[in-house]
Amino acid sequence: MSEPFVVGAIVLVALVFDFINGLHDAANSIATVVSTRVLSPKMAVVWAAFFNFVAFLVFHTAVASTIGKGVVHKEYATLPVVTAGLVGAIVWNVFTWWLGLPSSSSHALVGGFAGAAIAHGGAKALVGAGLLKIGIFIFVAPLLGLVIGLLLMVATYWTVRRWPPSRVSRTFRRLQLVSAAAYSLGHGGNDAQKTMGIILAVLIASSSSIQSSLGFDPAHASHIPLWVVLACHAAMGLGTLMGGWRIVKTMGQKICKLQPVHGFAAETGGALCLYGATFLGIPVSTTHTITGAIVGVGSTRGLNAVKWGVATQVVWAWVLTIPAAAAVAAGVWGLFHVAGWR
Repeated sequence: MSEPFVVGAIVLVALVFDFINGLHDAANSIATVVSTRVLSPKMAVVWAAFFNFVAFLVFHTAVASTIGKGVVHKEYATLPVVTAGLVGAIVWNVFTWWLGLPSSSSHALVGGFAGAAIAHGGAKALVGAGLLKIGIFIFVAPLLGLVIGLLLMVATYWTVRRWPPSRVSRTFRRLQLVSAAAYSLGHGGNDAQKTMGIILAVLIASSSSIQSSLGFDPAHASHIPLWVVLACHAAMGLGTLMGGWRIVKTMGQKICKLQPVHGFAAETGGALCLYGATFLGIPVSTTHTITGAIVGVGSTRGLNAVKWGVATQVVWAWVLTIPAAAAVAAGVWGLFHVAGWR
C-alpha cells in the first residue's frame, strides 16, 4: 500500500477514536444537566457539542504536543505503533461504553500508545517525564474535582441559606446552562487535543513529501495544522451529538441524586480543573474530573448520599484502563509485526 493511503487511513482511524471519545464522554458534559432536568437529552447534547467544537477558539494546543511528543520517543512512534495504540483505545472505549462505565478515553489512548510502543521497542521507547506527569494527574484530577466541587457546594449553600427553595431552583436552573457550557468548553479543549497529538505523531513519522502536502513543517513540530484542529473538534462534537446514554445514567443518577444547585457546583468545579490543566498542557481525564466533582458535591449532603458501591466500580474501571488498552494495543502491534508491517 502507498504511504499516502496508509497515512490517510490512520488519520481516519484517529478521527473515529475522537468520535467514539465524544460519544463515550458525552456523559461528562451532559449527565448533570440531564439528570437535573434543566435540559432535555436532545437539547443537552446539542448544547455540549457546540461548546466542544468552539473550544478551539479558546485553548492553545499544548496538550496535543504532550501526547504527540511526550509519551513515546519519536523514533519509536512508527505508523504501526500509532495505529495499534488507536485500536487498543477504541476497543477499551467501546467495551466500557457497552457496560455503562465512565472510564477515561484519555488514559485509554495513552495506554494504547504506550503499550504498542513497548511491544515495538521495549520500555526505552517511553518518555518517562511525560508519562509521570500524566500518571500523577490520574490521582490529582479527581481529587481536585472533589475538593473544588465540595468547596463550591459549601459556598453556594452559605450564599443561598436564606433563599426560599423555589428561588434556589429557579436561579440554578438558569445558572446550570452556563456551567454546562463552561464544562463542555473545557472538555472539548482538553480531550480533542489528545487526538490532535496522535495525528501529530503520524505527521512526524511520515515522509517529507506527505508532511508538505498536509501542511506540516517538521521544523515547527509543535504547530498543529488548522485542518487537524478543526477535524478533531468536529469529530468530537459529532460523537457528543450521538450521546452516551448508558454512561449518562451512571454519572447523573447512580453515583448520587442531583438537583440544579448540585449540578452547577459539580460542572463549575470540573470546568475550573480542566481549564487549569489545559493551559498547563496536561492531558487529564475529563471523566475522572467530573466524577470527583460529583462525589465532592454529593458528600456535602452526608456520606450516605454517595452510592459508594457504584463509585468503587467506576474506580476499578479507571485502574484497569491503561493496562487493558496497553495489552490490546500490544497484541494488535504483534499482529502487524507478523503480517510484515513494521
